[in-house]
Amino acid sequence: MNWGSWSEFWNMGGHGGYVWSAYGVTAALVVLEVLLLRARLGRARRGSSSRRVRPARAPGGQGG
Repeated sequence: MNWGSWSEFWNMGGHGGYVWSAYGVTAALVVLEVLLLRARLGRARRGSSSRRVRPARAPGGQGG
């Protein structure tokens, strides 16, 4: 594609509103996903530090 000016680039032949809003929504959703994943990871890390893993019991009820 070859545009003669920046305004033609942003307008994209009359489809600029659709194109740029689609890019905007996609970028916002990607940022939201990253923030939600970071929050989930933080909760998981805080939750795992309060729980301790117990060693498995040996067969026959002995050990551990």
